Amino acid sequence: MALSATLYNFAVQLSDIDRGVYVELELRAARHPSETAEFMLTRLLAYCLEYEEGITFSDGGVSSTDEPAVLVRDRTGRVTAWIEVGAPDAERVHRGSKLADRVAIYTHRDPVKVLAQLAGKRIHSSEAIPLYSFDRGFIDSAVAAVERRNCVTMSITERLLYLDLNGTVHSTSIAEQRLG
Repeated sequence: MALSATLYNFAVQLSDIDRGVYVELELRAARHPSETAEFMLTRLLAYCLEYEEGITFSDGGVSSTDEPAVLVRDRTGRVTAWIEVGAPDAERVHRGSKLADRVAIYTHRDPVKVLAQLAGKRIHSSEAIPLYSFDRGFIDSAVAAVERRNCVTMSITERLLYLDLNGTVHSTSIAEQRLG
């Protein structure tokens, strides 16, 4: 018998001062049995850091082979942003770069290893693709605070992320590197 996904609820107050985004969100994230808690949290962070009209979690999440973890569609249904999480393979990133106007990768893993895995591979417009990463201690401590129902206050200013997750406060810088 196949294991089913576990549903997590996040009531998010998002203040992204860098981009002028101030919104309250009610998000439901299904965590697939093969998905780590670190991946799910990074997926939530990517969603909030990329928030704009038309953003969604992909249907398949970590198990999807045709879509990224997070994507943005315009009103016509065209994919405008392809957001990968973790350590995606080069073929997926290449496909997303050809399909969408913008591609980004958010990782909870060692960014040096993710970049090394993608180095030398054929990726369309790799020089324009950012890889964002967080301090490992930040991910570990925030994951420990995740519950099935979560109250989140997230503030971003000057690429510093402040996260209040169920009453525990965490902060990190958001590091950015380019693939190319």
